[in-house]
Amino acid sequence: MANTLAVHDLRFMLFLVAAWMMLGFAGFLRPHSTRFVARLLFPTGSLLCLGIALLAGLFLASGQAAQVVVLPLGLPDLPFHIRLDVLSGFFLLLLGVAGTGISTFAAGYFRSGEGTAPALLGLGYHLFLASMAMVILADDAYLFMVAWETMALSSYFLVTSRHRIPEIRRAGFLYLIMAHVGAVCILLSFGVLQGGSWQFTFDAMRAAHFTPFWATTAFLLALLGFGAKAGLVPMHVWLPEAHPAAPSPVSAMMSGLMLKTAIYGMLRISFDLLSVRFWQWGALLLALGLFSALFGAIFAAVQTDMKRLLAYSSIENVGLIFTAIGLSILFETSNMHLFAALALTAALVHSLNHALFKSLLFLTTGSVLHATKQRSLGKLGGLIRRMPWVASLALIGTLSIAGLPPLNGFVSEWLLLQSFLFTPQLPHAFLNMLIPLGAAALALTFALAAYVMVKFYGVIFLGQPREASLVNAHDANWLERLGLIWLAVGCVTIGAFPQLALLAVAPVTGKLIGQTVRLSSTVWWIAPIAREQASYSGLILLAGILSVVAITFICVRLLAHGRIRRTDAWDCGYPWQTSRMQDTAEGFGQPIRHMFGTFFRMDRNLPSPSDTAPRYRVYIEDRLWRAIYLPIARGVQKLADWIGILQGGRLSIYLLYSFLTLLALLVFVL
Repeated sequence: MANTLAVHDLRFMLFLVAAWMMLGFAGFLRPHSTRFVARLLFPTGSLLCLGIALLAGLFLASGQAAQVVVLPLGLPDLPFHIRLDVLSGFFLLLLGVAGTGISTFAAGYFRSGEGTAPALLGLGYHLFLASMAMVILADDAYLFMVAWETMALSSYFLVTSRHRIPEIRRAGFLYLIMAHVGAVCILLSFGVLQGGSWQFTFDAMRAAHFTPFWATTAFLLALLGFGAKAGLVPMHVWLPEAHPAAPSPVSAMMSGLMLKTAIYGMLRISFDLLSVRFWQWGALLLALGLFSALFGAIFAAVQTDMKRLLAYSSIENVGLIFTAIGLSILFETSNMHLFAALALTAALVHSLNHALFKSLLFLTTGSVLHATKQRSLGKLGGLIRRMPWVASLALIGTLSIAGLPPLNGFVSEWLLLQSFLFTPQLPHAFLNMLIPLGAAALALTFALAAYVMVKFYGVIFLGQPREASLVNAHDANWLERLGLIWLAVGCVTIGAFPQLALLAVAPVTGKLIGQTVRLSSTVWWIAPIAREQASYSGLILLAGILSVVAITFICVRLLAHGRIRRTDAWDCGYPWQTSRMQDTAEGFGQPIRHMFGTFFRMDRNLPSPSDTAPRYRVYIEDRLWRAIYLPIARGVQKLADWIGILQGGRLSIYLLYSFLTLLALLVFVL
């Protein structure tokens, strides 16, 4: 009876995914009506997201076995296989929870004149959601790649929705190239996992046995493919270009949701389809993850565009997730299953947390962009007075991503730090040296991330407006507020009740590692290893903070109300303060540019003494772009030019090519 119910649950989930697709095409009933698409179809899509989240949560809580359905779709001998297990259930929960808030916000965000017809925008948006769900549910390589390519193409058209702007077209083209390079690597990885058979199902890949060489080949190809989609350094170059180009709800979906499909794919191949793992894989992921995290935090600190800042912050958080995955592989191959489960728990919880707080922050930048028409940090400031709702909710996201308690970002970063600090003796001397260095790099990354968020929030919302036009800024509308509140409540809930996140992750680690972290009997305490070693209660900490605030309020505003004298804040002895005296985004980034100058390629535009309006500008560029990608682009261009010589346009030349080809075939046959 339970199995039958589970199959029906899976089929109902497929019905919700199909409903997303139907919503996309329903926009063509009124293709030019923004109100019909945004105010009707997007809220309906939000309800479907909520349904996906509820079904996935119930599946994880029920402890049911994995369920498989074969769809009468695909090619004659290659039908689509669908599988719902604990790993796909967790990522569907992530997709549904964050997607609910993003779709609700999008219902109030999209307006006429966004560059693409409303019907096309709704089609791309809901196909994007449906394709991500099908990537997670796919149980064969054929369906996985079809859904993966659909996800890439639909997100490309969303990124280039304002395609009349050349910079957006270039960003979309770069994203599409990197997406297809990654897809080729993933396809080759699946080809290796087939093991020489014609079976494309994941069950056949699980049953195959590989030599260390072929297992490592499949793993490295998967790392290249999914790393390119996740934005892992050095395959990150598309991410800081595509996110600023896309509309803010699309940026939120790409960073909060699409990057997680790459995390899902990496976990699916590494822990499920491959029956063997080696410690060298973990060391490689650990090194790449730590470098990506530090790289992303450093580059985020020097950005002057608020969406590029958040894009580089996504690289940092993806690096943290890959760090945790690498640490989990290291521990598992060393038979330290409890610590492997702890590291994998940190990776999964941080994936969920990042989906919430990064979506929240991208959406708040969308509200700021609509209200001010500005994306540059140098032209913002003082918006807390004009946009109190957005500023208050952005503060929750800022504190969360900075890893401050009692919010959700602290929980996963604390779990990851526990994985480093309580690591027992590993069997390799190299690893025993790598772990302390990794812990130091992790601590530096956390500090830089907090520094970046002080810059982000302080420059945008605090101080005085840097432009006169900011006085006309308006707060978010009620649908935008509702979406932001949903995501902010998620950040606070996981921070106050982290046991809920651990309960959702426990079935996944139990299936992939064979071990779960220690689950407390109370919902407000977590002690993943042992209470005497490390424990944390977000609820008690939150209650303590609120109590201190309440006591302070009572003492200052009520008990001492008669003795309060209101006056202006101290102005450092200079009463004529202006916005030009405030810290700027460039000023915040200057110490980082000096300390980590080797990471950047900088061009300075210095004014001359004779300039009547002197301006100082610094152009910062990624060294990896010139070191890796520009030489590849030049090589491809030269190859294309050489091949172009063969296209002489003369019939006699083409007949000569055909004759030479026939001669070569005859020689080969004989």
